[in-house]
Amino acid sequence: MSEAEEEVRGDRNEEEEKKKEKRRRSRKKEKQEQRQVEEEEPRSECVLLRGIFKLGKKSHDVLLTRTRLTWTPIIPETPTGEVCMMQPGVLLLQDVFAVKVKRRRAAGQQSGGAVLGVALFYCRRRGRRLEEDTLHLHNASAEHTHTWYNTLSELLAGLSTRPRYLKVFINPCSHKKEAVHIYREHVAPLFKMADVRTDITVTERKGHALSVMKECKLDEYDGVVCVGGDGSVAELCHALVLRAQLDADSPEDPVKPVLPLGIIPAGSTDVVSCSVHGVRDPVTAALHIVLGHLQDVDMCSFSSHGQLVRFGFSAMFGFGAQSLVQAEKKRWMPSSRRREYALVKTLARLRPEDCQLSFLPAKKSTRERSEHRDQNQDQDSVSEAEESWTTNQGLYLSISVMSIPCLSSHAPRGLAPNTRYTGVRRVCTTVGHLITFLTPPFPVCDSLANGSAELIAVGNTSRSEFIKHLKRYNSSSGQFSFSFVETHTVSAVRIRPRLLSAWSEEEESEEEQEEGDSKTTPIIQSEGAAFPWNMDGELVEIPNEVLVRVHPRLITLYGEEVDEAESTVSCSCI
Repeated sequence: MSEAEEEVRGDRNEEEEKKKEKRRRSRKKEKQEQRQVEEEEPRSECVLLRGIFKLGKKSHDVLLTRTRLTWTPIIPETPTGEVCMMQPGVLLLQDVFAVKVKRRRAAGQQSGGAVLGVALFYCRRRGRRLEEDTLHLHNASAEHTHTWYNTLSELLAGLSTRPRYLKVFINPCSHKKEAVHIYREHVAPLFKMADVRTDITVTERKGHALSVMKECKLDEYDGVVCVGGDGSVAELCHALVLRAQLDADSPEDPVKPVLPLGIIPAGSTDVVSCSVHGVRDPVTAALHIVLGHLQDVDMCSFSSHGQLVRFGFSAMFGFGAQSLVQAEKKRWMPSSRRREYALVKTLARLRPEDCQLSFLPAKKSTRERSEHRDQNQDQDSVSEAEESWTTNQGLYLSISVMSIPCLSSHAPRGLAPNTRYTGVRRVCTTVGHLITFLTPPFPVCDSLANGSAELIAVGNTSRSEFIKHLKRYNSSSGQFSFSFVETHTVSAVRIRPRLLSAWSEEEESEEEQEEGDSKTTPIIQSEGAAFPWNMDGELVEIPNEVLVRVHPRLITLYGEEVDEAESTVSCSCI
């Protein structure tokens, strides 16, 4: 053998040794990763069941603890004695909402059949959406399968926040009148799969849900579900708090309802659903309900001269309310056309409102203030009265108060910015529940339950400046360069209108010819006239001042904290 051949053979042997060393290191790393996964489980947890099931075409070693299910492929040793370690699969039981026994049945057979194994129905996340998925564990042993089925069923039944019996309200007239279809096609099958019983009421008129909630026995249910738009949601939230006050015999102070509310979006905007789900998706909303995901949410009380008007999440005075007035006149239009019509019509008739605006700044930290109110609401009311109110008098095009971010596909980061970290900011408010524009990212910190609301005041300016202000929200710069817009984080707001812009047909024809400024003195309102308000997308007329007060964590909704909605919708009408 020549010297060159020996050198080549030596190089080959060296390469083989390197490959073997690499394989040894790889196996060692896989063992370490396997050990790390096993150590992630709490030491106090023990393995309840262990068995062999087929997942797909391969056999797996399956382990069940009180919190998770893990499975590892069973791979035989190679002729060289090497064992290939595989990363185990993991499924948390908190994501499983149903378990069923799989059977083989002939065509037309309704019951019985050969046992095939166990099927676990769970949710998996895709962005902010929750999607239904299934894990199939195949084993032909009936005894083995039923042991696993019974144990899994007991573990799922022990998850206390999951509902077993729900009161469901469906508004058949919301948006495109698809609420009944949405419930039957997307929600009811999931409730049935999760063994959730339902008592369904299809509402026949406005206020129907409120009247039912006042009379029904709520202690029979684990939760309430609303299938509809923002108006239906606001009515049920108001009804739940009112019922809690009646049950507690507390007419003065709001009382937190015992039952949580689930929201299945079936409206045109669905800002409350987007704020607690991040998407307008009935499947995501239904999975949050069956899995028992709970989120405490702040609410506002709206009152006038000591009389409660309603409980809700947001209120708009001025531009947002006048836009809703215009939209309500064209209910026959498709929702997208109606929104654009209302925006253009209101801009054409743009007039400021002369009012006295008073607010109580929120000074305490998020948790501190909320927990303080929960512990002693009476003392907090006294301290609130002692704090100083800030009062401004002037002309305003729009005033908005929001206790939730009001996320939607039109405003994916919400109408209400969080100003807790930077004090006053500049922000645009437009039609709210009717038409909104993309807002820049704002820091969010428990924005659903921070014990405060956002006050957004848009001062008087010319029509051209106001439109320029709106149009800049379609670009990436210049959103905060307007001196007539400001926001404050508040715990209470009082709005006392003095004058009302009363529009007539003559004014409308005059405005079509007018191209100048809209900075004119508003017309004094007629005797007994009422001011329009946009409260959670519902038109409410109030003749006097309105006091808005924030009540921390007043209601519990099925969902979770999100800081941005899924998609954007742009407006091309201006």
